[in-house]
Parts: sequence; C-alpha cells; structure tokens
Amino acid sequence: MNIAIYGAGGFGKEVACLIDRINANGGDWNLIGFFDDSKPKGMAVSCYGTVVGGMDLLSSYEEPLAIAIAINDNKTVKRIRESINNPHIVFPNLIDPSLFLVDERTVKMGEGNIIQNDCMISCDVTIGNFNLINDHVVVGHDNAIGNFNGLMPGAHLSGGITIGDNNLLGVASVVLQGMTIGNGVTLGANSVLMTPPRDNATYLGVPAKRFDF
Repeated sequence: MNIAIYGAGGFGKEVACLIDRINANGGDWNLIGFFDDSKPKGMAVSCYGTVVGGMDLLSSYEEPLAIAIAINDNKTVKRIRESINNPHIVFPNLIDPSLFLVDERTVKMGEGNIIQNDCMISCDVTIGNFNLINDHVVVGHDNAIGNFNGLMPGAHLSGGITIGDNNLLGVASVVLQGMTIGNGVTLGANSVLMTPPRDNATYLGVPAKRFDF
C-alpha cells in the first residue's frame, strides 16, 4: 500500500528509515513522499523522497493512502490528526521489527502509533492512538497508555502505570510502579517520577518535583 509521511523534518527522515526496516522484514509499504505545509513542494528530504504537498492536497487525495504523522510534538500531532477528515486516509501502526513483546496476546493497540527500534513491551498492556514510543523505551506490565503521548528515547515505565493523553516523558526518564499520570504532563530528561503529578505541569529531577517556569 502507498504510504506518505506528514512532516519533512528530521523525525520524518527517521520514520522513512523505520519504513525501510519494516519492508526489509517482510513489509510492503511504498513510500510516495512527504506532506508538509511549511516546506516547498518538490523539496528533497535527504535520499528518502520529496515533499508532494500540504494539507490541501491531502484533504482532496482520491486514492487510498496511509499516513504516518512524524512530528515530535504531541500537541501538534493531535492538531494535524483532527484536521484530516479524508475517508481515503488510514493511519497504520508502524512498529520496528526489533520490538520485543513479552506476550503479544495481551497487548492491545489503537492506530497511528510509531514504535522505534529496540523497545520492550511487557504483558497486559493497552496503548491508545498516535503515541510515539521512541528507541530503547521499556513499557512494563499492566500499563495503560492513552493518546498522543511522547515517550522519548530510553524512557522506562514500571508496572501498573496509567497514562492519559498529551503527555511527554523525556529522554531516560523513569516512572515508578503504580503511578497515574493524567493529561498534559511533561517529565524532564533523566527525571524519576515517584509521586502522582498534576495535569498540565512540568516535573524535573530525582525525585521529580513540579517546576514553574
């Protein structure tokens, strides 16, 4: 099936590499290029393709097309997804072949998720829609992850964690077992979350404490 990447920046290039790895392991995606409203049509995106248009073209596209939203900002991903109403567009999960699933029978996943290389997902895990699980992330048992969350490289989630929507867990951050994270929380790089956070707040440090800018 034809696929395009929404977002012609550095993360878009990484998702193109992910598609190549999937195809090398039995996938059958045909990458037709990139959509981006801030880049000129025809612009080359390294060796991976060119920008074919923006939201106007995508909204009027008349053939079946899979889209991967490759933007490393969960709020922007949510806005773009809500702007796409074309019934020809689908949002597949793109999962690196290196993913280790402890028990795939007990893992449930929605649509539009991107899982990069060398991640581990344990048993009885539920993942919603349009989450970015970047490389070397560990998701423990009995976790429930909502929608439009970003788990940056090396983030570790212990068991029994519930995460809502629009949260960002920074590089090498850790969430201890049993935590509930609501919505709009940012956990800084290398921080360790040991107490439940407030919504729409930023937490930094070991142990992580609320930080007001």
